Amino acid sequence: MLSSPFPFPSRLLALMSGASLVLLAGCGSSSDSGGGGHASSGSSSSSKIAVVASTDVYGDIVRQIGGRKVDVTSIISNPDQDPHSYEADTQNQLTLSRAKVVVENGGGYDDFVDRMLKSSNSSAQVINAVQVSGHRAPKGGELNEHVWYDFPTVAELADRIATALGRADPGGAATFTRNAGAFKARLGPLETKEAEIKQDHGGEGVAITEPVPLYMTEASGLVDRTPQKFSEAVEEGDDVSPKTLRTTLALFSGKKVEVLVYNQQTSGPQTQKVEKAARAAGIPAVPVTETLPSGKDYLAWMTGNVDALASALDK
Repeated sequence: MLSSPFPFPSRLLALMSGASLVLLAGCGSSSDSGGGGHASSGSSSSSKIAVVASTDVYGDIVRQIGGRKVDVTSIISNPDQDPHSYEADTQNQLTLSRAKVVVENGGGYDDFVDRMLKSSNSSAQVINAVQVSGHRAPKGGELNEHVWYDFPTVAELADRIATALGRADPGGAATFTRNAGAFKARLGPLETKEAEIKQDHGGEGVAITEPVPLYMTEASGLVDRTPQKFSEAVEEGDDVSPKTLRTTLALFSGKKVEVLVYNQQTSGPQTQKVEKAARAAGIPAVPVTETLPSGKDYLAWMTGNVDALASALDK
């Protein structure tokens, strides 16, 4: 999950509230933040809808639907930033204070958004991707909150975004609906590709380092054979027990999986051992990320992920 809430003493919040009024009077937020992964401010048209997304994944989807009618700020946008270790700050608070629409992941991934909205902006339309997905934690397990790898959820999310933007700007509602339709049409081939992988490789084993790609691999008919204790420990930043690590490494030496799909944004000695074991066994390793790679939009990014998975399995 994204890291701990940023403390906001009452005196600081009062000062920030005044600062927010000044910002609202004189400027709007820019598109995405720079290398540090923090939202930044700059000049923009006051006629545009101010939108804040917790990550650039959602920020890009909003841009594709809102076009020139939206002014989007993505709080986390650095491709080198591990979202799980991100700490929100006062600049994020100020940015959220002016948003008309907010898109968050939910599911415990970016709880700092809700906490800051409660103290600075209760009027924004908030779209929670996990709530849109309808996914729930399995009995005795944890929710996989990485729902942007679930294409049916993203299609539904596109419609929700178009509706929210239409409420903020009724005159642009038809445009937003049309853009959402075009976006969903481009999602179609990705679901078709997953179905093709399922037809060719359904039931084959896959190993992961974290649950990040599981919606994609499950839609492709692959079976996750990774010990749950391993992937959960890596995601939470905990140590993996020697027994669990041995069981995980045996997936590769015993040829029990056809591919490793690993989170490129989090790495440590244990995940490096897993990657090394996969390569030593001649098992292809496919990297995935939690934020947009530099220079790619959501659709190009996901197309690359699905194509890489298909190619690895066909080797």
